[in-house]
Amino acid sequence: MRDDFDPTETDDPEESHRMYARLREECPVAYSSAYGGFYALTRFQDVRDAASSPQTFISSVRAVVPSDPRGLRRPPLNFDAPAHTPYRRALDRTLQRARLERLETPLRRHARECLRPLLEAGEGDIATGFGVHFPAWVTTEWLNLEPDTAPLLAETSFRWVTAWRLQDASTVTEMSERMYDIARALVARRRRTPMDVELDPASSLLAERLDGEPLPEEHLVGCLRQSLVVGMVAPPILLGSMLRHLSDDPKLQHRLRADPALIPAAVEEFVRLYTPYRGFARTVSHPIELHGRAIPPGVPVTLVYAAANRDPQEFPDPDRFMLDRPNIAHHLGFGRGRHRCVGMPLARMALRIAVEELLAATTSFTAQGPFQHARMPEIGHTSVPVRVTATTSNS
Repeated sequence: MRDDFDPTETDDPEESHRMYARLREECPVAYSSAYGGFYALTRFQDVRDAASSPQTFISSVRAVVPSDPRGLRRPPLNFDAPAHTPYRRALDRTLQRARLERLETPLRRHARECLRPLLEAGEGDIATGFGVHFPAWVTTEWLNLEPDTAPLLAETSFRWVTAWRLQDASTVTEMSERMYDIARALVARRRRTPMDVELDPASSLLAERLDGEPLPEEHLVGCLRQSLVVGMVAPPILLGSMLRHLSDDPKLQHRLRADPALIPAAVEEFVRLYTPYRGFARTVSHPIELHGRAIPPGVPVTLVYAAANRDPQEFPDPDRFMLDRPNIAHHLGFGRGRHRCVGMPLARMALRIAVEELLAATTSFTAQGPFQHARMPEIGHTSVPVRVTATTSNS
């Protein structure tokens, strides 16, 4: 089959978005032979409908392009309902509003601590520094891990995701095993000393039942292993993209600094504009035809959320940042349907805290490059060097 596009041709976000804009207009169900061959949906309506149709677009065959080079399957990402449901229910239980309110104070403290090296030096990489270390603390607090786990998770997850993008199977395996060790030790601790199921993901998973039986040990550990890394992939890219945008738009930067009440709305528009995912995938459970193209079972179909969120049919003037965009609640930055981001409320809060604390601690910051970019399955900046001017209290 002839290729409609080549996702390996460029990793530059602006060039990639121009490519997806062309595909949205000319070839909304596009095919590429890269990574073993896959289709890409780029229009908002098609991506939304596919994500909301789990009986037709299933996750249990291929959930990411490129796939884990070892072919492992972990819940809930790689499971379909009903097998998916108890894992998702257990994690959702620990992310209710009362739990998030309890997490905000320690997370704000961690954000300030993680910003200190950048503020003291006056420069640093917001994506590979703060953007990695603060999310590690977010995950550590959510999972109730020991404090010394956070720096280990930051290092391990960074090496893991870098190796994944390069399809370096040996490093992926080595770093993944480190995270499996963390997950196994966590399960063992919670078996000995359970916590409140609404406050602790491991305890919540241990309390779940599937057909009246406890969740299989392999999948329970796999779910926690997935939880260790899921919040470590997108935040560095999002924070890097957001900070570069604010650097390029100093008026917006100063406006948000002067009126922090605007930050939650700004974060939502940033998530739409800089959605970092283009490789989340499904396969079809039976042959379908979409826009005149036949899609057979077994071939991955990527839901290009980054392209869908810039579809002008849904978001007028889609490449422009628009504070309080009227239909911002429609964006697909966290996915849609049964497999929407399980940590969505926690991610929103963490991004808000990160921006609030950075703006409060500085009088200005400037992204200075050179910038590095993510490969599939993400899109965006993975390295964003910045120069900051700290407030007097942080000098």
